[in-house]
Amino acid sequence: MGSCCHSSPVVACNVSGSASGNERKRQRWCHVPLGQAQTTKIACKERLNNFVIRRKENMREINKRGLLIVIVSLCITFPLLGGGKQEKEAEPRKIEIWHTYSDAEVKVFDEETIPAFEAAHPGIKVVSTKMPYDGLKQQVIAGVAGDAVPDLMRMDIIWVPEFAKQGALTAVSDKNEFGAIQANLLPGPMRTNYYNGKYYGLPLNTNTKVAIYNRSALTSLGAQPPKTFEELVALAERFKGPEKWGLGVGGTSTWGQLPWFWSLGGRLTDDNYTRALGYLDSSGSIEALQTMVDLNRKGLIGPSLLGAEPNTWAGIQEGNYLMIDDGPWFYSILGQEAYEKTVWEQFPKGKGGSVSVVGGENLVIFKGARHPEEAWTLMQYLLTDEPQLRMARTGLIPTTKSAGGNPELEDNELVQIYVKQLQTARPRTPHPNWEKISEAVGLAFESAYREKGTAERLLRETAQEIDGYLKD
Repeated sequence: MGSCCHSSPVVACNVSGSASGNERKRQRWCHVPLGQAQTTKIACKERLNNFVIRRKENMREINKRGLLIVIVSLCITFPLLGGGKQEKEAEPRKIEIWHTYSDAEVKVFDEETIPAFEAAHPGIKVVSTKMPYDGLKQQVIAGVAGDAVPDLMRMDIIWVPEFAKQGALTAVSDKNEFGAIQANLLPGPMRTNYYNGKYYGLPLNTNTKVAIYNRSALTSLGAQPPKTFEELVALAERFKGPEKWGLGVGGTSTWGQLPWFWSLGGRLTDDNYTRALGYLDSSGSIEALQTMVDLNRKGLIGPSLLGAEPNTWAGIQEGNYLMIDDGPWFYSILGQEAYEKTVWEQFPKGKGGSVSVVGGENLVIFKGARHPEEAWTLMQYLLTDEPQLRMARTGLIPTTKSAGGNPELEDNELVQIYVKQLQTARPRTPHPNWEKISEAVGLAFESAYREKGTAERLLRETAQEIDGYLKD
């Protein structure tokens, strides 16, 4: 026999008090002297109960500690898992817009328009990037090929059909909100976004050309700005003299010629831009071009027509020309002097009406946009009155009917004359091959003025050429 804590031999007892040499696991629970085996049944049972109670208490403590460890672990690891995702989602999504705004326009766009949008849409951050116009088209082409385009762009209106054909632009006419937006936009600028049955952009700002008269010349003639083409020609004949011409026409290009050609009854294509034969060479078109050729023969059109001096701006300011046609930038660039020396009016009505040409820029969303829905949100915002009116203060003409009729602009006679002219202005043929079409038409016009062929022959041959471009 040996001893450990006691001087007497011990015996192990089970819960009933009987000796059990086989239950060695319990021996450490209720060791008693061997001689007291018969009297330790109750004591052994009590010790066993006490052990069970302590065991349960220890387990509860362990469970509490384990639960605490689990909670602390979750608090540490959750931000790394779920929390990080929440923070990422909370960060504003950045969208980039390319534009060619002037310095004055950039100041308003970056410091007023964008902050107002971001305040209304805190989940979106706008990156405004001013691009140089020279070489911009090639840069866009390269960006489309290399998937390096911005989310949206303020694009020259004549580029939209070309990039739409390439599959680079999103068809905004597929958007649910498109119908309501379109209803509030001027029809001429809106049409510049059309290609193959859909619209691939929205007109952001627009421009056109109106008739601009030399104020002192009208005063000397005792006349008001003429309302019809016949009245204009009559005044031009009275004004004609040494170094004086009634009309200062800005070249033979389509931009320079179309207001005259269209107002006199000429056409380029059908309304769907699918055919030139029967339209460009129609009797109305031939008569319109021949009328201008005859006016030039009579010396009523100044040398600016064929690129000689004085140019239109210098000629109207110095009194060489009775009338020119130009856009609102004529006044924003020349300033107060232009206001003092000139009078503005809608283009004189001819057989085709008072029709000018649409210019401006459209908003487009690239198919490669990182955040197309956020880009669409910005596009919709920029077509509301507040940003339209804000940018109008820089001299840009709004494209929305509601902004054009806003009291803030109603008192601005200059803006109103351009807005009125835009009601009947037409877009240059919205087609991917417009530049080729424009070059062909311009060459026909120049050849007619230089009398290298009859108006009828030149327009017929050009119509045949253009039909090939329209089918491409």
